[in-house]
Order: sequence, then C-alpha cells, then structure tokens
Amino acid sequence: MTAADEFDRRSLHERIAADLRDEIMSGDLAPGAKLPSTTQLKDRFDASNATVQKALQLLKSERLVVGRAGAAVTVREHRQRTIRPASYMAPAEQGEPYRWLSEATKAGARAHIRLLDVTEATPPSDVADALDLAAGGTALLRSQVLTIDDQPAELVMSYYPLEIAVGTRLAERRRIQGGTPTFLAELGHPPRLSVDRVSARVPTQEQYQALQLPGNLPVLRTLRVVFTDHERPVEATVMVKAGHLYEVQYEFTPE
Repeated sequence: MTAADEFDRRSLHERIAADLRDEIMSGDLAPGAKLPSTTQLKDRFDASNATVQKALQLLKSERLVVGRAGAAVTVREHRQRTIRPASYMAPAEQGEPYRWLSEATKAGARAHIRLLDVTEATPPSDVADALDLAAGGTALLRSQVLTIDDQPAELVMSYYPLEIAVGTRLAERRRIQGGTPTFLAELGHPPRLSVDRVSARVPTQEQYQALQLPGNLPVLRTLRVVFTDHERPVEATVMVKAGHLYEVQYEFTPE
C-alpha cells in the first residue's frame, strides 16, 4: 500500500478525477483545451486504461469536459461560472428585472427563476437566530430554483419575519417583479447591509435532487442576512450552488 492509498481512501479513478478537476477549475486546463491523452494519463497516474476512462466519465457527468470514445476529451467552454453578489444586491430600477437575471443576461446566459413554494415554515436554527425569532418561531419561506442555460444553478430558500411579509406580495405564490430587494424597499425596509456566511457542505437529499447533482460533490452554502435601518434583519436566505460549477467572488475596499 502506498502513502497515498493509506491516507486517501478514495478509489484511484476518483483521485485522478479530483486532480484533473482542480486543474480545470483553476484554469491550468483552459476552456476548450484538450485533456492529456489516455496514454499520458495512464503514465502520469500509474493507472490502467479502464481506470482512466472511469475518471474521465466522472468529469463528463459533472459537465466539466466533453468527448466520446476514441476522440479527444476537451474542457467545456463554460466550465465554471463566477457569481458576484455585489452586482445584484441593490434593488432593481423601476420596471427592470431582478438584477440576478439581468447580470446573467449580460454574461450571455439564459437565466430563469422557478418559484417552488411560498409557505410559513420553521427555519433552520442559524436562520432563526439571524432573524431573531423565538424558539420554535415560524417565518415566511419563499423557495426557488435559479437556472442558467436550462440547468439548475442555485437552490434559494428565503425567509422573512411574518410581521413584514403577511398580507403582502411576499406571501403570494408568484414571482416578484424586480426581486425581493426592490419590494422590501417599497415596503419601507430598504436593504442597508448584507452579511454572507459561506461554507462547503455535503448536499442534502433535497439539494441533490433540486440541483441535479451528478455525484457526491460538495455544494457551496451561503447564508445571507439582509439588514434594513436600525440593524433590523428583514431577510435571511440560504443559497446552495454546485461547488464544482460555481465560484463566488467578493470585492473589498481596505478601510
């Protein structure tokens, strides 16, 4: 048993896929680039032809590469998308679509939002804490799936205090023109500060199905809390993305 076998209990084809995946996501293997040949990969990883092919099949199922038997395998042109929260946090202008949609369109993608449900629910503990809910308290939940080029990109679960949401369009089972930042501002709760907590997680069953994940890959989970005037929390959203297809970019100004 080698040192790698002792400390990395994954199958060899999973380890090969992990190394190639990292090179794709970091840009060492650029969009449109050909992967090394099967012979080169066999030599590099001291693996059999069947093991290399299993590794490549994993990357194909993850939509990172394309190719068929007997032909070169290449990196997909859109191997990974960068999400920039700062570009769509502000309320949209009157009559304009939600900024997430418009920003995706600017990038040349077809974006769509599918509303799953609107209901009162008991949120996860971290969401309840963020909204200052009493133990066992409920909030209004709006759940959605965001798609890019007809592929699920993000599962979004947004929670609102009942005293803000009940009796408004937030509680109606339909999409909100301009998105919730615009509507919250109309209600007198303009977004003043957003705080993100980002973690890598193993997907839940619900997340796995909603995002149509190809395997046991991690997801990026963001808990975003939006505060209005007087540091009052008015929205807490759990956003989950496929970790191998999306990255999040934040910009900071030194104080």
